[in-house]
Amino acid sequence: MVGINPFENAQQEIKRAVGHLGLHPAVYEILKQPMKVLTVIIPVEMDDGTIRVFTGYRAQHNGALGPAKGGVRFHPGVTMDEVKALAMWMTFKCAVVGLPYGGGKGGVVCNPRELSPGELERLSRGYVRAIAEIAGPEKDIPAPDVYTNPQIMAWMMDEFSRYRGHNEFGFITGKPLAVGGSAGRNEATARGCAIAIREAAKLQGVSLANAAVAVQGFGNAGGIVARLLHEMGCRIVAVVDSSGGAYNPAGMDPVKLREHKTRTGSVKGYPGSKPVSSAELLTMECDILVPAALENQITASVAGQVKAKIIAEAANGPTTPEGDRVLEQKGVFVIPDILASAGGVTVSYFEWVQNNMGYYWTEQEVNRRLEEIMVRGFHEVAAMRKRGRDVDMRQAAYMVAVQKVAEAMAVRGWLGKAGRAPQVKARPA
Repeated sequence: MVGINPFENAQQEIKRAVGHLGLHPAVYEILKQPMKVLTVIIPVEMDDGTIRVFTGYRAQHNGALGPAKGGVRFHPGVTMDEVKALAMWMTFKCAVVGLPYGGGKGGVVCNPRELSPGELERLSRGYVRAIAEIAGPEKDIPAPDVYTNPQIMAWMMDEFSRYRGHNEFGFITGKPLAVGGSAGRNEATARGCAIAIREAAKLQGVSLANAAVAVQGFGNAGGIVARLLHEMGCRIVAVVDSSGGAYNPAGMDPVKLREHKTRTGSVKGYPGSKPVSSAELLTMECDILVPAALENQITASVAGQVKAKIIAEAANGPTTPEGDRVLEQKGVFVIPDILASAGGVTVSYFEWVQNNMGYYWTEQEVNRRLEEIMVRGFHEVAAMRKRGRDVDMRQAAYMVAVQKVAEAMAVRGWLGKAGRAPQVKARPA
């Protein structure tokens, strides 16, 4: 939506958290912008022999807790402000579930659909060469994001390994299993979201048995969340993708929906369903709503019509600040994006740990560890919400995250004498 700046939104969330926690003003001054932003120019030889020049970015928000961590997106709409905002979000997404990372994010302004596989590989390798001096397993660990995938991660890892002169599997996560990827990574974001939904349902007294679920977006995150919730006993009543939607109040089988989409290119037309639009899905009668598509979907006007009891933000930034306020007034329980979608970066952390150890876990072990981290993170945020005055789950999540980063900055001496430990409230056990 025009006029909504993700960078400014992120700054406002940080400012509110610092205020609620009573932290030293220097905490906000440090956290309100990335510590390092790099703009690079990447010349790429195209298949026809011409040279095309691409612009790329890498932002490192804060390194108090550890090296920067965050994806690289290839998209024609990539902007500096977007990359800076996403790096900020990654700092707090990592902190809220206790990962030893700061936030990073990268992007290249391009349309990968217009590039051949060879051109895409040369662009990927060129981006790595351009950021190599500020990246690495101990500095900044990239990952897949919009329009990047495990194959692109493999090319990037290989290029960085050439730069270092030895294999550096831990340079990047989201890789294929053959070159140090982690079992369970493909389902991690969705699995983490499903775990958070399960814990929220317990907290709110919502039974998952036959609970009506609507999912906006049926890609990797939305499709797998739908399947996992269905396995927990939920009734998937509506799904939409970029081409259309399917609605059946009696419920639909997500596995068969996926098969239908694979055959036809969309969930629309699924046998026994009626068409439904994205706008209709957001405001329909349901127990659980999962926005797993685009940002800024739940505006104030949409929020006023939301009927769900629980919203789990599998996408980044699906709710506007104005929409948030309306949902809070209505008593809708929102699991914010920095918590609901933290499963992906958590298993990326596991991948990095496994690369550093040279020892790899089974998928069952990965899922067990993911469960522990997501449950602990959810209840830490819920406890902060309960202790806080007039704060919702989003504000509570930022408070938990900002407090952890502030503690690290204080003990490292970044805040000076006035910001030492007594200024930073200790986290409860």
